[in-house]
Amino acid sequence: MLLKSALAAAIARLTAEHVGSPRLNAETLLMFTLGCDRAYLFAHPERKLTAEAQARYEDAITQRASGVPAQYITGHQEFWGMDFIVSPAVLVPRPETEHVIETVLSIHKTRGDGRSRESRRAESGSSPARIVDVGTGSGCIAVTLAQELPQAEIFATEISPAALEIARANAARHQLETRIRFCETDLLHDLVPAEFDFVVSNPPYVGESEEDAVQMEVRKFEPRSAVFAGPTGLEVIERLVPQAQGRLKSGGWLVMEISGTVAAGVKNLLRDWNDVQITNDLQGIPRVSAARRP
Repeated sequence: MLLKSALAAAIARLTAEHVGSPRLNAETLLMFTLGCDRAYLFAHPERKLTAEAQARYEDAITQRASGVPAQYITGHQEFWGMDFIVSPAVLVPRPETEHVIETVLSIHKTRGDGRSRESRRAESGSSPARIVDVGTGSGCIAVTLAQELPQAEIFATEISPAALEIARANAARHQLETRIRFCETDLLHDLVPAEFDFVVSNPPYVGESEEDAVQMEVRKFEPRSAVFAGPTGLEVIERLVPQAQGRLKSGGWLVMEISGTVAAGVKNLLRDWNDVQITNDLQGIPRVSAARRP
């Protein structure tokens, strides 16, 4: 079969199965199958696929048609311009989570720029910022912060051994494994050191009552414990907020990814904190909460 014919057949099948962005998915999986880029697809429509390549492509399309995320088929997902390994053990990194990175970087810069010259001089020998990514999953937040803040001390916690293995692999492939200390634990339990400048997290925040509104491929294929927090969606955040308050230095920040459904509940949990901020994503949905420890 010719490349262009295989691509056309894949687009038609994915369209019939109501898979979103069928052309993008078909092209992505064909590039993965052939180990090429999109320019190659356009430049070689008359290439004849080998029987092996055709079989592998059809298998990938069958998986995608059944709902398996393309990222789990290819094993990769881009985040913050970096390539991350993913598997069904971890949540697929999403563009919305980049708002968490933006918020941390903005606060970190403001903290530095906002100090007086005398204060900066007095602290010139002080320790760098200490940041912990709680529930690191693929490690996308921890690895990105390690990349963007080369002087910071980065820690990452994860309760799932399988997810922690993926996070460590991503740190290694970006040559940042010596910059991040990983810990297998529940939230902030038993974590050394005792105090941090930032506690950052993309916790589970979807309520079980919202399950029918969640995309089928997320419900069926992504790790449930990384998506659903409990009946209301606030259950994990309710545990994390007091733990973070006990671990943050005075004036330290808690930054979390949230949703519009839990935004009001999160603000209530942070009612005794200072400088509470809720940032919307590009669709106008509350996406990041940030608050400074009193």
